[in-house]
Amino acid sequence: MAGPTGHGGSLGAALNDLLRSQVTPRHRLSSYTAKHWHAQLSQLTATHRGYQALADAGLHVTTKTLINWLSDPGYNIRRSYRDLIHTAYENAAVTPAEAIPGHVKRGQFEISGIVKTGNDERERGNRRAAPLRIDGSRSNWNEIEELWLAGELTDDEFEDHFIDDVIVADIGEGTDGWQFPGASYGLELR
Repeated sequence: MAGPTGHGGSLGAALNDLLRSQVTPRHRLSSYTAKHWHAQLSQLTATHRGYQALADAGLHVTTKTLINWLSDPGYNIRRSYRDLIHTAYENAAVTPAEAIPGHVKRGQFEISGIVKTGNDERERGNRRAAPLRIDGSRSNWNEIEELWLAGELTDDEFEDHFIDDVIVADIGEGTDGWQFPGASYGLELR
């Protein structure tokens, strides 16, 4: 269960913050900063993960060749090999996102902030109006999860898909669609 998430921005930003508090997003490891093929190869051959990335990228050379390359940073290797080393390095540098957990997809979302449907615009989650409650279990999370796993789930994309695939799936289109024009949203997952 997640507590309230306040955010000084859009609903999409609050959703992304909430998701990041529940699961690790796709990210680049900070230790992968090498630019030259030799430095990249040296780093890759220091770990099993690196050797696996080289194999996955299609670099298949003899141990003798690999030793020759590693022993001389000025060694002149073919461009195709440098490209494979670079590809392996970039692949090893990125840690994939964890899948969106079931408790998030099945969760009950409470949204506080300005909510608009048709001509009805009001502040939700205060003394005068309850938060907008959404049942995530009725939703289609496929596109959201696909973007999340690819590392491409922007705040705007998340908000758009959450409206279309989660809110509408649970409570319908509203009077004339759903909009979240406020500057700050609170979000709670139960």
